[in-house]
Amino acid sequence: MIKIGQVNTLTVVKEVDFGVFVDGGKEYGNILLPKRYVPKGTLLGDEISVFIYFDSEDDIIATTEKPLAEVGQFAKLNCVNATKVGAFLNWGLPKDLLVPFSEQRSRMQEGNSYLVYLYLDNASGRIVGSTKFNKFLDKTPARYEKGEQVHITVVEETELGYKCAVNDMHWGLLFKTEVFGKLFIGKSLKAYIKQVREDGKIDLALQKLGKGKVDDLSEKVIRTLKMKGGFLPVSDKSSPAQIFELFRTSKATFKKTIGGLYKERRIRIEKDGIYLIK
Repeated sequence: MIKIGQVNTLTVVKEVDFGVFVDGGKEYGNILLPKRYVPKGTLLGDEISVFIYFDSEDDIIATTEKPLAEVGQFAKLNCVNATKVGAFLNWGLPKDLLVPFSEQRSRMQEGNSYLVYLYLDNASGRIVGSTKFNKFLDKTPARYEKGEQVHITVVEETELGYKCAVNDMHWGLLFKTEVFGKLFIGKSLKAYIKQVREDGKIDLALQKLGKGKVDDLSEKVIRTLKMKGGFLPVSDKSSPAQIFELFRTSKATFKKTIGGLYKERRIRIEKDGIYLIK
């Protein structure tokens, strides 16, 4: 089944002077992939990955270009035009993404960037964007395990921390005590499930939980030492900012990690930094 607004793997069924047609099934029939997007050496019967959307004439079309986001995902996009119909955002394809007025929490202005959620409008069948995120998140139970790695997008800063979209499906909260370094609206990164509360609310962490966090960092420190010739100018006396710049972790976790490596006699700690023991 063809998924509009997403990448599909489809079979080439016909060649013409202006491109090839891929099989869109009974619902959509043959879909044109214009010649400029056809990979070199493509033959009849080949399967190729193409993004399916509607062009400026509202005809269904395929492309091998990759947009900045697909349907069901978040992206921070630049507004290139604000009209009476709504705002148009550049999402990396020739036809800009429409965000109707009814889907804007505040009026969008040309030249500004906005975090939007892409969805398929059931009434028109078109791909559109929205900033009314509550309509799309927490529609299914949050069935995550403690310590599970997830993908998050930072949506909003609050007094407690950062409100995030988890796997583009659920709301989660990253408390300020869990944040090291700078975060900004629209930033996407990996995180870990700290807990799913009885009311379904999700607490997040940026590092692995418990011993796994230290074990993971230990191997990263050893790899970095090997890459840098066996020496790094950091130690338990270094500033939190310097440690974060190198290892994206807190000073407390770093101190615990190098303490363990020292006890295992894998490193030695000197005033000027840490040395790899060969």
